[in-house]
Amino acid sequence: MELLSLSAVELGAAIREGKATAPEAMEAVLGRIEEREEALRCYITIDKEKALERAVEVQRRIEAGELTGPLAGVPMAVKDNLCTAGMRTTCASRMLGNFVPTYTAEALRNLERAGAVIIGKTNMDEFAMGSTTETSAYGATRNPRNTEHVPGGSSGGSAAAVAAGECFFALGSDTGGSIRQPASHCGVTGMKPTYGTVSRFGLVAYGSSLDQIGPLGRTVEDCAAALEILAGAGPRAGQGEAASRDMSGEGGGSPQGTLPGRKDSTYLYRKDTDFTSALKKDVAGMRIGIPRDYFGRGLAEEVRDSVRAAAELLGRKGALVEEFDLSLVEYAIPAYYTIAAAEASSNLERFDGIKYGYRADDAQELHRMYKETRSEGFGPEVKRRIMLGSFVLSSGYYDAYYLKALRVKAMIREAFARAFARYDCILGPVAPTTAPRLGESLSDPLKMYLGDIYTISVNLAGLPAISVPCGEDGNGLPIGLQLIGDCFQEKKILRAAYSYEQFRKDGRGEVPGDGG
Repeated sequence: MELLSLSAVELGAAIREGKATAPEAMEAVLGRIEEREEALRCYITIDKEKALERAVEVQRRIEAGELTGPLAGVPMAVKDNLCTAGMRTTCASRMLGNFVPTYTAEALRNLERAGAVIIGKTNMDEFAMGSTTETSAYGATRNPRNTEHVPGGSSGGSAAAVAAGECFFALGSDTGGSIRQPASHCGVTGMKPTYGTVSRFGLVAYGSSLDQIGPLGRTVEDCAAALEILAGAGPRAGQGEAASRDMSGEGGGSPQGTLPGRKDSTYLYRKDTDFTSALKKDVAGMRIGIPRDYFGRGLAEEVRDSVRAAAELLGRKGALVEEFDLSLVEYAIPAYYTIAAAEASSNLERFDGIKYGYRADDAQELHRMYKETRSEGFGPEVKRRIMLGSFVLSSGYYDAYYLKALRVKAMIREAFARAFARYDCILGPVAPTTAPRLGESLSDPLKMYLGDIYTISVNLAGLPAISVPCGEDGNGLPIGLQLIGDCFQEKKILRAAYSYEQFRKDGRGEVPGDGG
């Protein structure tokens, strides 16, 4: 059996049935990493010894009947902004280059309890600020489909690792498209759940009202299975308590700002998390809306054609597909970057060289130490967003920029609410183009920001969305299809995404996104 050709769920089944073992799967993945990592640079930290020890222990528990879940024994990767006890969490920044947390992020703990085995921490844009994984202090990750191109970002290391067969599934975080966009660029599947569905405890905050953890996998089924586990009620979940009070600014013992053992107000307890039950090859009667606003100027012709072909396929299979005007799309980018930068400037204030992380040498006075530590510890893109956020929150500009952006955010949420009164899900592109060449985006930050035009509205409204491969451009670079659902309606988009994936598989004789 060629283990690296299997999806995460297929591998989990093979391990449960005794056709493979967790240590064999881990050895296979580590062998692939040995072959490809030097060229791709998907990981920042890999702990081979601990990963193999954990695989042996998980295998023992599987054979004893203690672990029976779909992902038990499956090797996985973790974006390097999720805290891992005893393993470096750097956020791809010099500022946290030596930081080793004392606890593990709650989402990751859920997966560990289910038997998933961590390989290591994946590369990312510094503090998740970027769309190409080029702002990392540890060097750029390259796209496995074409190493002259970026993998997208900020979860580019996770997406590239899945696409390259350097893990079977991975965790990312999505603040404005940072799971879906790299999934699209690398030809894998990535899902952002409804805000509050997955605990943010242990996720180093960028924009607290926007961040959400989600899975990347080779198939829709992989993402659904992982999301079921991620959304499980952990020991810090406030039962029945809405994720209404953000704790990302409290405390001071860790970059997250929360203290272990407290109720987790970043998490909304849900009972409808049996997401794999939605994986049915049937879209008959589903109402799918296509925003005309998403198909205007700036969208590459090959992307437009692939997304429209996907919509036509769903229509032929029984879905009711029609175009409509979503409106407010042109206001999403300025509103998003105003809010995200404001929250980033507040969240990153705690990185001052005092409590943890990097500290500048030879600074003899406190304020100079602050200044030199932050000047040396943060990269250019992080500094740019901190300065922008500080500006929009400053006296005299707060009302003119930040409050106005919050009003636009509310209007975008209302526009989506009107759309979902008519449609089960919304269909569109993930990104206006396929993956750009290395270096193209960093030379023009505004162009990089505009690349998020189809994804950021989802975060502003707190909605769930998924990216599924739907084609390639003339250079063989992947194109992603985005399906957006109403709040807490992950099952609808999973049903549509799974159906599309299976219809496309029937026509092509292969599983989309299989990067093995």
